Amino acid sequence: MTRATAPKLRAHWLLLGMFGLILATGLIVEVPARSLATTLYNVPAVGSTAKVPESVMDGGPGVGLTGTTLKTLSPAAKTIALTFDDGPDPEWTPQILKVLSAHGVHGTFFVLGNQVIRQPDLLNQIEAQGSELGVHAFSHQDMSGAAPWQVQLQLRATQLVIGGLTGRTTSLFRPPFSSTNKVLDDASLQTVEVAGAEGYLTVLTTVDSEDWKRPGVAKIVANATPPTGTTGQIIVFHDAGGDRSQTVAALDQLIPKLQAAGYTLTTVDKALGLTKASVPSPPSNQLFGWLLAHLLWLATSLVGGIGWVMLGAGVLTLLRAALVVWSASRHVRRPEPAGAPPSEPVTVIVPAYNESAGIEAAVRSLLASTHPVEVVVVDDGSTDGTADLVEKLALPGVRVIRQENAGKPAALNTGIAVASHEIVVMVDGDTVFEPTTIANLIKPFADPGVGAVSGNAKVANRGGLLGRWQHIEYVVGFNTDRRWYDIAGCMATVPGAVGGFRREALRAVGGVSSDTLAEDTDLTMALGRAGWHISYRQDAIAWTEAPATVNALWRQRYRWSYGTMQAMWKHRAGLRQRGRGGTYTRRAFTYMTLFQVLLPLLAPAVDVFAVYGVLALDPVRALTVWGAFQLVDLAVALYAFRLDKESPRPLWALPLTQFCYRQLLYLVVIQSVATAVAGVRLGWQRVERYGTFGASTSS
Repeated sequence: MTRATAPKLRAHWLLLGMFGLILATGLIVEVPARSLATTLYNVPAVGSTAKVPESVMDGGPGVGLTGTTLKTLSPAAKTIALTFDDGPDPEWTPQILKVLSAHGVHGTFFVLGNQVIRQPDLLNQIEAQGSELGVHAFSHQDMSGAAPWQVQLQLRATQLVIGGLTGRTTSLFRPPFSSTNKVLDDASLQTVEVAGAEGYLTVLTTVDSEDWKRPGVAKIVANATPPTGTTGQIIVFHDAGGDRSQTVAALDQLIPKLQAAGYTLTTVDKALGLTKASVPSPPSNQLFGWLLAHLLWLATSLVGGIGWVMLGAGVLTLLRAALVVWSASRHVRRPEPAGAPPSEPVTVIVPAYNESAGIEAAVRSLLASTHPVEVVVVDDGSTDGTADLVEKLALPGVRVIRQENAGKPAALNTGIAVASHEIVVMVDGDTVFEPTTIANLIKPFADPGVGAVSGNAKVANRGGLLGRWQHIEYVVGFNTDRRWYDIAGCMATVPGAVGGFRREALRAVGGVSSDTLAEDTDLTMALGRAGWHISYRQDAIAWTEAPATVNALWRQRYRWSYGTMQAMWKHRAGLRQRGRGGTYTRRAFTYMTLFQVLLPLLAPAVDVFAVYGVLALDPVRALTVWGAFQLVDLAVALYAFRLDKESPRPLWALPLTQFCYRQLLYLVVIQSVATAVAGVRLGWQRVERYGTFGASTSS
């Protein structure tokens, strides 16, 4: 078993990190957008106005900095600027533009960045019609009293996406929740000052149509009609944030009414006498803005697709729960195999590479079996004295064979070649059998069609949180899966820790192959494709060491996951195979693809949806859905523990797997998929041994 280090595949982790960043960005963008409908028009109360200069409070609606002094601008006499907030909206913005165009007027649209990335084409449509753009914010955040960097971030992000999609910048800004100069307070004045320092002219309003209340078309027209006189006005409407059909109809009546009264309807820059409200954006900013806009679009699209991914994960979770419970209930009621179990001795093969920590306990437990055995320890070039240790024991019925390091499959094949008996049992060097394990394991061989039998591997070192998690995984995951595989006649893996084989079957498939990292899965699939039945014995118990560190666990599961994918690829021709072998392959591959590859890839959506739901949707509903998944897991776990005659006490650690252990296993599958796609071949990776059983263990 040559020790090897896996190549460092950093590219896929970079991609995964980018994906995570994109998804997190999508949540940041999407959460305010989702909450927009409930917060859009909850205007904050006016606070202290001690710092607001009278010249600003009594001045015009255009507020900017000249040097360090706030100055205001007023619209020209008999001039009205029609302004629209909170868009662009795919339904209402085009209708408003159509009304403006029909009457030969233009408006100013103060857009939200998180709306722009969803409707990029509408920006060009606004400008093509002759109207102009202004910055409203990125996420309609109330920026009154916000830290300067927050205001700057909102402005710069929105400006970048506008520049990236139109090639132009705008110097016009309207803060969310703003109104007239009279309601400026100290907190909102700070936002105006920060915007001014950034080069923006803050555009407040003089007349509020109150279309956001949807009071009726006539009322909107009345609200938006300026008081009698010649003073210029800035009127605010909304082209997004809900049903704006009343706004569209009101504009169609209001515009000719104002024109008949002698008003000139124009854009903000012309109403305030500005000459350069919009200028071309620098090429570098255009490129960066274009990239940012499309990145954010991808992010929000991913978040938008969470619901579908969540549905897929939910269906798979419930389907697996139903399958394993159904198959387990059938499996436990299934009668014993017909016919007398084999009475002749069996050969137990123990492949060993640097197993000195646990080899004595393993061998002694085998010799304590109630069924007669021959034990063959194949030392695969150990450097820690494993072979010497076994030979010094001088135990009857134990043979030691030494060979140069050639890997676990070669060691197993050596043992098969020298085995004295027709039935062989393969066991890892860190595993301890119970006295009845072998007797129970070989019972299905009473049927001559059975080529292999899987035993029940249990975690011995289950102390500590990591040990408990693996104990739960073995009982709830691996063993419930094996019951399903047995009932369906498609056992995918006879584990290296405890498996029995008919030598005739092994010879028929050419022995143990070294083509994959999961030689046990590869061998099992070869037997299944060859038409042999593969059974499972719950009472053939083997106690095995589980990794005691996260690093060791990662290496082991990476090898298992990647090796399983290798085996599936190697045996893919079985999908087109006829007869029992084809049925075996199609059933096994379908189950493995759905529940060992696809479900781990989709399962993180459940946790993401919970976070997203709490922040952006209904927290109670989101947590209820998330909790329902946990209850399904708990119900299946309780049933599995009862069938395995295990105490349910360790299940207190099951909910904690959601926050660490499962994420680690998800990442293992992701890395394995990336490795498989990259076509990288990995060498054998040996699992660390800890000597859990001690040298004196005898059963």
